[in-house]
This record gives sequence, structure tokens and C-alpha cells, in this order.
Amino acid sequence: MSSLLPEGFRDRLPPFGDAAARLEAAVLGAAYAHGYERADPALAEFEAGLAGRLKAARAQDAVRFVDPVSQATLAIRPDMTAQIGRIAATRMGHHPRPVRLSYAGPVLKLRASQLSPERELRQIGCELIGLDTVAAAKEIVGVAVEALEAAGVRGVSIDFTLPDLVSILAAGPLPLDPALIEPLRDRLDAKDAGGVAEIAPAYLPLIESAGPFDAAHDRLCAFDVGGALRSRLDGLWQIASGLKGRTALTLDPTERHGFEYQTWLGFSIFADGVRGEIGRGGSYTIVHEDGSEEAATGFSLYVDAIVAAGLADVDRRRLFVPMDTDPAHAVAMRAQGWVTVAALEAGDTPEAQLCTHILVEGTARPL
Repeated sequence: MSSLLPEGFRDRLPPFGDAAARLEAAVLGAAYAHGYERADPALAEFEAGLAGRLKAARAQDAVRFVDPVSQATLAIRPDMTAQIGRIAATRMGHHPRPVRLSYAGPVLKLRASQLSPERELRQIGCELIGLDTVAAAKEIVGVAVEALEAAGVRGVSIDFTLPDLVSILAAGPLPLDPALIEPLRDRLDAKDAGGVAEIAPAYLPLIESAGPFDAAHDRLCAFDVGGALRSRLDGLWQIASGLKGRTALTLDPTERHGFEYQTWLGFSIFADGVRGEIGRGGSYTIVHEDGSEEAATGFSLYVDAIVAAGLADVDRRRLFVPMDTDPAHAVAMRAQGWVTVAALEAGDTPEAQLCTHILVEGTARPL
């Protein structure tokens, strides 16, 4: 029998499994303090429902299989956002808006990339459903930052983007053949000035409108001659204003990778010492059973990236309790926050139990 796991899967061993659990508890606790209550969606559901719940989203990254009971095609969730949208639109459709929900659980990707080889991930997040306002977006971004702070993650930075930027400009001050919108988005996302010049030279200034938030925002305002982006830029400024002094802020208005279903706002979350994102969020649209649409905004954090980078608490302070110790002493130490590990046989040692301290006459002594 092989002990190997499939490519993209791994076991989470101590102390990293405990660190992930503490991170999850801290994030969800901070979210709960802001009114976000926990929802726990099913691991798999009907593929059709999962694929069509978020407007402009696709389920191409989902692992599918035929359910032997219903004979229908099911999909294991590659992301939990669509499931929260389903719950809000159906089981909680009667609930007064906005609905604030948090969640945490494993997700499974159909395939991975060389830069991100993991296929099984753990996701934590919050969704605010029923509002498409600057105030809603400002709350979501603020809760994400506060939740990371509560979990002890430092060096956080936020990179904002405007996912529908090209569509707004193409329909207004910078007309563009609809067939050219996606190719232009791809070239802008890749910062390919030559490719942009071939398709629509008027959009070239957008490549330069990326960088530290204030300067990038000023350049984008100067580019917005016709005022088509004014409401978005004003809203973005209000959102960023609440974060200044707490986190580094940047703006890349044409970033599209990973924001395929976001509407007017998207943001990526980074942290010092981590390659790639530790989270992502933005505004999007939920599709109801009757075809009606509802605005929402939210964020997701990637637990594995945070723990692997050493940003989560992996403290392993353990207190060895020798045999024949008065149990009351161990109880008192646990009440003080200690993790106690009791000797169960005469030959047990603190070193064997990976302990950092030993309990002697009711006192923790370092080894």
C-alpha cells in the first residue's frame, strides 16, 4: 500500500495544523465581532447550480463526478463564494438585506500551476450580500485587514483593481469593437504596451497608471477626461482612505487575472515574506433562481499560504507534567494558558514529548 498522496495534496502535520486552526479561529472571531455569522456549505453540489450562481463565473476549475444516487453530475467546490451566494439567494432569501456571512473549509482545484502546485486548499472568508455601495466595500476591506491583524499577520498590503474598467471606457469615451475588448484586457493585464498599441493606442496610459495608490489614483483621474470613471475613482479613494496608515496600498487598474466575475471593484491581499497573494476580494453579482440579480462583495483568505510563510502563530510552548503530580497543579496551569502534556509512564521525558517547560512544585520551569 502506497503512502504517497496525489499530486497537489498534502497532510498538515503539527504544529502547522494547529497554527492553521488558530488562524481560522482568529479570523472568524474578528468577522463575528462585525456581525458576520458562520455558514458551512456542503463539500459538493450539483454542477449546474454551482456554475451558474455567480454572474460571469465559470466552473471550469471544479472536479466533477457522477453521483451514484441521483445520477447527476456533481462538482466539488473549487471556491466557496458561489456556495455562499446560493445560500443567501435560497435558504436565506427571506432574510433582511444585507446578509453578512463568514465561512471556512477545504476547496479542491481541478488543476494547479507550477507557481501554485497545491490543489487542495483551505479557504476562509466573508461575504456581504445585498448592497453595492462604497460603504459595503469599505466594510469588507476593513474587516479583512482587521481579521488578519487579529490573527497576528503583519506587513499586509492591498492592491486594488477596477475589473470593468475597459468595458466602461469602451462603451463611452474610448469606443471599441466588442470583439476587441477581451484581447485588449489580456494585453493590458500582461502590461504589453506593443500589444495594446496594436489594438487600441488610446488605452496605453492605463499601463502607466499602476503603482503606489495615491500616485496611481492621480494618474487615473488625469486620464479620465470624460469623467466615465469618476464615481468609481471617488469610491475607491473613500475605501483606501480608511486604510491609510494601517497597510500599504497600491493600484493596478487593469489587473484581471483572478477577477473574472468581479464587477466594479477587486483587490488582492499580500503580506511580507509571502510569494503571491494571501487573499482576494471584490464586488460581484449573484444570480437568483428566477434570473434576478443581487449585488454582493466579499473576500477570501488562503490559509495554507499564510501558514507556510510563517506568518501564523506556530508557538509550541508545552509544559511537561511528571507522573504523580497533583492534578490540581496541571489544572491551574491550563487555566493560565499553558498546554500541559502528562507523563503516562515512568520513562517518559519532556524531550520525548517536545516540551519546552517542566512543571515542578506548581511552577513552570524552562528546560
